[in-house]
Parts: sequence; C-alpha cells; structure tokens
Amino acid sequence: MWIRFVLYGVGGWCGEVLFTALTESLPRRDWRLTGTTYLWMFPIYGSLVFFYEPIHDAIRLWPWWSRMVLYALGFTAVELVSGWLIARFSGHCPWDYVEAGKRFAINPYIRWDFFPVWAVIGLALEPVHDSLVRLTPSIESALLLGG
Repeated sequence: MWIRFVLYGVGGWCGEVLFTALTESLPRRDWRLTGTTYLWMFPIYGSLVFFYEPIHDAIRLWPWWSRMVLYALGFTAVELVSGWLIARFSGHCPWDYVEAGKRFAINPYIRWDFFPVWAVIGLALEPVHDSLVRLTPSIESALLLGG
C-alpha cells in the first residue's frame, strides 16, 4: 500500500506539472512551458491509495458515466477539504482560485470547470490502479532483494 502511496504522489506531481505547463503557458504562448505543483500535493495525491482505490473497487461494475460523476464529486470534495485544511494550517491555500482570478472559481479551493477534468482523470486512473495492484508485489520483492 505504501509503495502505491508514493507512486500516486509522484505521479500526481508529474501530472500536475504537465497540466499546469500546458494550460497556463500555452495560452500565453510562453514556450518555456513552466509547470508548477506544491509539496502539499504529494500526500494529497498519495491518498488515492486510501480513498480512490476502495471506491473504484466498489463501483467498477457501474456504468462509466456514473463512475465519472462520482469521481468528479470525490476529487472536488478532496480539493475543497484539503485546500481548506491547508489554508487553516498555513494561512493560505496555495491554489487560491479566487485570488488568481480564475473565471469559474466557486471559492478559493474549487472551480466548476475542473469537474469534467476530475471526471476524466478518475476514469483514466482505473487501469492505473489495476496495474499498480498487479505490480506492487514485484516492486516489493525488488526493493526487499535490492533490485
């Protein structure tokens, strides 16, 4: 489980850097393609192992569109709660959408236009989850045996 926590955390960081580089730099024609993420995001993305995986296992036979709706609601809820907690702990949410002037911001922590993004990401993570579960024993063995 902890191996998948780390893999989800690192994968989330990489995905966020790629996403922000494409969605923020390309519209400005900034060909440096600078992407960003936050240290806070590692445990948030890593927590997929605790929240996403059991939900995916429970709903895998649902129609694809209903799974997408549930994933979008779930990821939005995690973004809302984690943003609120980080703001309470540190005094500022690092992805404050209102302060950044994002058009579809509901509050500092969530945006309406991310709902379809979260839905697609949730569906795309299904084969990732299944693959990681199959690969985890091999990864554990390799780590225990030193390669």
